[in-house]
Amino acid sequence: MAAGARGGAHTSRLSRPWRIGLGIGAAIVGLNVLLAFVHSLTGGTPGGPRSSSYATGPTGVAAYAELLGRSGHRVSRLRGAVADAALDPRETLVVLDAGFVGRKDADALRLFLDDGGRLLVGGAADTWLDRLLAKAPDWKAETVREPAVLAPVPELAGVRELATAGRGAWTGGGALPVLGTRESALLSIAAGGGALLLLADTSPLQNRLLDEDDNARLGLGLAGPPARPVRFLESFHGYGEATGLAAVPSRWWAAFALLFAAAVVLMLARGRRLGPAQLPQRNLPPPRRVYVESLGGVLARIRRKEGAVAPVRARTLSLLADRAALGASPSRQELRAAGERIGLQPDELDALFGDNHADVVAIGRALNRLARQSRR
Repeated sequence: MAAGARGGAHTSRLSRPWRIGLGIGAAIVGLNVLLAFVHSLTGGTPGGPRSSSYATGPTGVAAYAELLGRSGHRVSRLRGAVADAALDPRETLVVLDAGFVGRKDADALRLFLDDGGRLLVGGAADTWLDRLLAKAPDWKAETVREPAVLAPVPELAGVRELATAGRGAWTGGGALPVLGTRESALLSIAAGGGALLLLADTSPLQNRLLDEDDNARLGLGLAGPPARPVRFLESFHGYGEATGLAAVPSRWWAAFALLFAAAVVLMLARGRRLGPAQLPQRNLPPPRRVYVESLGGVLARIRRKEGAVAPVRARTLSLLADRAALGASPSRQELRAAGERIGLQPDELDALFGDNHADVVAIGRALNRLARQSRR
């Protein structure tokens, strides 16, 4: 039973290669969690949606938002739906590379312009632009080469040269071209109750080109006077309002998942698959003396004792002769004298050489004693 328990406890543990493999896996997962935590503290590598004021990658406009803040503008972001927000006509709204704008949001922007607001729209615009302007210009994926100032407007004060990626141009429409060529415009302005500024190519405001030529000066002119607040509409870049668990950043959820996986791997590496709990110490087999005495007791109860004892006595005498170095055929007197010198007890000697041949327990003890001495 003890041997079975020991075997079950042994097989329930993971093998050494498995423990090493799971340990390496746990170390890798832990390293990824640590790197994700450092990434969240340091901001990580540049990235983010195109033309988003949160984006620090080459095509983001985080640098433009920071430039406006350092120039005196109060910069903020709108992450919720435009139609549900309170829009102040005293501020400048910035919509860059929005792509699609819903009807309700477009109508809210139209009311904002009618109240005297200032709206900067950058990049390609779909049909939603028609809800803001009666005759909206057409956007084409063309390059405006060497744009020049076509009309003296405050937004272009001090602007002489611009560096662009050549990603768009305005043609036709009811907006006034103020920067570009005779065929196409890089910047058009539609005035009414407010000011609608249409920038065909947002690359001059992006992080990669903002510090070249007069791009930063153009960005400041488009925002208006320094006292005018600027709000970036970030809901069009995938950002939204969130509360509770939804407000936890996705990278933190990923870090939590990795941490949980690391804990599971650690438990598998340190724990057991199946079977009973391991005993605090290994069960050793009983001492040989107990075995010999039990065997002697069994032999003592059998009827043909002499036939059963003869092999045990012969083995005992052989060990005694080897221990005393008596040669091949020693006499009984020599063997008994050698047994006395070695330390056999009187009852053991009597069982081997005297009349008490039936004392098989004493013969067994003598055999056990000689066996232990021969192993030393």
